[in-house]
Amino acid sequence: MSQETRITEAQRRGAEAAELVARAKAGDSTAFDELVRKYRARVYSLALHLTGQASDADDITQDAFLKAYHKLPEFEGRSEFFTWIYRITLHRALNAKRDRKRRRAVPLDDPRLVAAVAVDADGDPERAAQLRDRYRALLEAFDQLTPLLQTTVVLTTLQGLSYKEAAVVLDTTEGTIAWRIHEARRKMSAYLESLDAGRARTKRRPMSDSAIFRLEKALQQLVPSVAAVVPTP
Repeated sequence: MSQETRITEAQRRGAEAAELVARAKAGDSTAFDELVRKYRARVYSLALHLTGQASDADDITQDAFLKAYHKLPEFEGRSEFFTWIYRITLHRALNAKRDRKRRRAVPLDDPRLVAAVAVDADGDPERAAQLRDRYRALLEAFDQLTPLLQTTVVLTTLQGLSYKEAAVVLDTTEGTIAWRIHEARRKMSAYLESLDAGRARTKRRPMSDSAIFRLEKALQQLVPSVAAVVPTP
């Protein structure tokens, strides 16, 4: 896809959202419902990746849209709606993450792990067992990153935002986004190398360098069903 096409599509999405926001401000409740349908899956996925807890992600998603609903009259349109709702979600998710102690081990029922294995194993139990071990280590490496690095990775690698779009959401520069992605990969690689050293001592199979890219692809498939979160006036 060319850069020109990408810009055109981004502008189209922004214009559609702006029209829905204007209608919602004018009292059209169905317009805000449509905004929820357009963005709920990405908001939920963002919250889930940052917290690792399905219950937290559900709560954060509902809270984010409820806050947006009540604060909509104050939204002046200086940024796009998706930027605004992302910032609300990030703030809530990072607060929830700070409320929990950083955990080192990823449980086997972690929803990110379950979803990634289900997508990439393609119904093969043996492959599922192998991937579960590898993806669990990758998620542990991801969970060791600082919240700022985690957020940058989620927005770009998992959510598919361009560096320019992520820079707008995080109020920084494209160069800073690029550096953060590089730093996140470096830290994750170092963590995985330390695990591989332990695997070598116990004669366990080391993790492939390409595993991180397979995990990213698998996690991108995590799209929850859309549910109404805005009360009927």
